[in-house]
Amino acid sequence: MKTERKNSDLNRRNSAFDNKLRPEDFSGFVGQSKIRERLMVAVRAAKERGEALDHVLFSGPPGLGKTTLSYILGDAMGVHVKTTSGPVITKPGDLAGLLTSVEQGDIVFIDEIHRLAKTVEEYLYSAMEDFAIDIVIDQGPNARSVRLELPRFTLVGATTRIGLISAPLRGRFGIINRLNYYSRDELADIAEKSAARLGVGIDREGALEIASRARGTPRIANNLLRRVRDYAQIESGNHISAEVARHALALLEIDPRGLDSMDLKILDTIVNKFNGGPVGLGTIAVSAGEEPDTIEEVYEPFLIMEGYIDRTPKGRVATLRCYERLGVPPPPGLSRPGPVQGVLGI
Repeated sequence: MKTERKNSDLNRRNSAFDNKLRPEDFSGFVGQSKIRERLMVAVRAAKERGEALDHVLFSGPPGLGKTTLSYILGDAMGVHVKTTSGPVITKPGDLAGLLTSVEQGDIVFIDEIHRLAKTVEEYLYSAMEDFAIDIVIDQGPNARSVRLELPRFTLVGATTRIGLISAPLRGRFGIINRLNYYSRDELADIAEKSAARLGVGIDREGALEIASRARGTPRIANNLLRRVRDYAQIESGNHISAEVARHALALLEIDPRGLDSMDLKILDTIVNKFNGGPVGLGTIAVSAGEEPDTIEEVYEPFLIMEGYIDRTPKGRVATLRCYERLGVPPPPGLSRPGPVQGVLGI
């Protein structure tokens, strides 16, 4: 619960900034080229037939553009987008109120759809397939079921944990897309576009410096740009060069490979406090002073993807690259052929 409140507060603080930088159509959306192409074909075909778009499910780590693509779909189809999230819909009546307010072809976007209550999820089945829901009126002997017909709408779901979505719900989505991490050049393109919207100058080297530390995630790139913009406004006449970006990011304690102070604390915990592991997630969380869910969902995916730690049945284990980053001699027998190179190429 504590982690949920923290994440909710952070989302509210950043929502206005994210909306300002969010592209409005497919042409302004950088990256995920195959997904964009599939969605553009689906939109064009649906419009030519005069039908609502098929139900769409987006999965992938936070900050890659799932919400943005949902709004772009609404713009491309020329319909309204009604937004909610899984934890907000606590009972079937909440869902009924939402679905009965949609118009023909509208998009209903449910963020974190894997967190829907089971009773609510079961109501979605008939709504997605038959475009109708059955609601119970009164209680006891007077209870009766009333069937409400719904206009044909498109349900767009977003999830960071697709494995938690039940098979019956997942099978009702006609278009399923997994968003992947972005390359350094794609993130640099995003930083340049965002800088133009914010009215701050930036050269390609400055954009690449920000991109190299953005952990493959546009949201992080934009958040770093916001902080570098503050530094550039005070120190360099509102222009971001590579040198300005390096100084600003060093002030934020983010190293050239995108590791921040919490990442380094997690690695230090595994290597220096627990001899490289294996060590359990709960133990790491207590030692690092962070919630286990936050470590598992926010920090750990990047550390695993970049090869700093391994997840084993017995716990988390430090890799050779982790020892090299911390400047600690690795234990005998721990080796890896070839040069050190991260998954993102940074």
